Amino acid sequence: MSVWFITGASRGFGAELVEKALEAGHQVVATARTPESVLSRFPAAGESLLAVPLDVTDEAQVAAAVEAAIKRFGRIDVLVNNAGRGLLGAVEEASDAEVRAVYDTNVFGLLAVTRAVLPALRAQGAGHVVNMSSVGGFNGSPGWGIYASTKFAVEGFSESLSHELKPLGIGVTIVEPGYFRTDFLDASSLHAAQHGIQDYVNGPAGQTRLKAAAVSHKQPGDPAKGAAAIVSAIDSGKAPLRLQLGGDSLASIENKIQRVRTELEAWRQIALSTDHDIVPA
Repeated sequence: MSVWFITGASRGFGAELVEKALEAGHQVVATARTPESVLSRFPAAGESLLAVPLDVTDEAQVAAAVEAAIKRFGRIDVLVNNAGRGLLGAVEEASDAEVRAVYDTNVFGLLAVTRAVLPALRAQGAGHVVNMSSVGGFNGSPGWGIYASTKFAVEGFSESLSHELKPLGIGVTIVEPGYFRTDFLDASSLHAAQHGIQDYVNGPAGQTRLKAAAVSHKQPGDPAKGAAAIVSAIDSGKAPLRLQLGGDSLASIENKIQRVRTELEAWRQIALSTDHDIVPA
């Protein structure tokens, strides 16, 4: 039995992760802006579930939530940074305030929670950090530039974090879901840049806006299956650094890997030409 600490647990992937972790016999600290919604969804969880209020952008609330978790269960074994915010629009269309709001949740909020939990994991000499990224954290696409940049940031420091924590007995997994049938594409989670620019309307970014509206609640991914896959991977003790979820995620990432390899080979000699000349001894 492990203790899971899950952010953004009131709906979507977060709620599904709570359910699957409880079904696997774990104890769960489910955090959300409205913890009452968590309790109403899992009325039979009993003492295995602790629901606490948490806005990840509020460091005082972060500290209080971690303290409550340790007080109740004595430890935290798995941290799942799931809370997130989306922004749809061309990069140029996004205002400074809109960009900062996404970074505050997806990057700085995630970092705040991680900093608060890691001392407990280090003291135990064991644990796992699961950071929810996106296929967009590996392969950027039009209309998702700002959102993707937050996930690229998460992937960058998560990869470094994995090297830092491995000697301490702590693992790190980056989850890269494709389109899953959650509320993410609803206005409740996904914000659109308010000041559109006409030049982008008929281009790729504009088409992405239309696609997002059309596929909402018709996405191919099953969040219950995705959550089960995450819990199973962590419980296996062999969780990878990156875990793709969904056929669309696999296809997108495989496509990018091939593009990068093709480009790398085409420009290999230019790259090598910039080294210092080797002077014969």
